[in-house]
Amino acid sequence: MKIENIKNDEIEIISISGRLDATTASEAEQTIIPIINDGDAKVIIDLQNLEYISSAGLRILLLVAKNISAKNGKLCICSLTGNVKSVFEISGFLSVFAIENSEEDAITYLNS
Repeated sequence: MKIENIKNDEIEIISISGRLDATTASEAEQTIIPIINDGDAKVIIDLQNLEYISSAGLRILLLVAKNISAKNGKLCICSLTGNVKSVFEISGFLSVFAIENSEEDAITYLNS
């Protein structure tokens, strides 16, 4: 798993690639939560290069959403593909999160 963070104006963009599962969930939490706590209240999680997500990975995304909500912020997840999109569909998470097809659409959503 690899996590990259860039800032686009007042929006934190966090890209996760590889696998987000029980093995990597703790590392993801230790990396992402400080970014959110120290950053702005608008966050995009870009999953374009995420190959696999497990229930442990979904739990991390819920934790991220909770932290952003506590800051009265907005979260948008974008670029779901393949297996990851299927897991979101099966678990019902498509209705839990704001989800956009691309990073550009996510930026538009957060700025609306």
